Amino acid sequence: MTKYIHTVLILIVMFAAMPAGAETLKPVLTLGDAKKVAAAAEKEALKRGATVVIAVVDDGGNLILLERLDDTQVASVEVGIGKARTAAIFRRPSKVFEDQIKNGRVAALALPGATPLQGGIPIMINGNVVGAIGVSGNSPEEDEEIAIAGAAVINETSITGDKK
Repeated sequence: MTKYIHTVLILIVMFAAMPAGAETLKPVLTLGDAKKVAAAAEKEALKRGATVVIAVVDDGGNLILLERLDDTQVASVEVGIGKARTAAIFRRPSKVFEDQIKNGRVAALALPGATPLQGGIPIMINGNVVGAIGVSGNSPEEDEEIAIAGAAVINETSITGDKK
């Protein structure tokens, strides 16, 4: 009986010490959200006449949705997924790593899970990275612009951290 009372008292102390708001849930990127992101990116790609792959991943870099627009090279599938995964798991645009390598930090090539190519953009909800979009198939700049158009459907802040 004494063990039981001690256990109950410990649990009461633990729950009483929890900070306010600790019970809030982490936002997640739903399939519906991923479809909205991909649709916005596809609209931008079609407006430009671009042939690209659009990959949307969750915050762990796991694929939620993939679209390969007509006439897009097959090789862009894995590259698009890699760009999205990089942006999700490192919580920053994949271009950051491409720039590091361009500036001489070749050690960035050894980062596990990184695809250091421009075109991956994090997706944010309530200030949390909930996933990312990766676009591949055209120029690096155009891939990133299409990804930004997709992420903008969900993102509450710009990729620089400024409020919209």
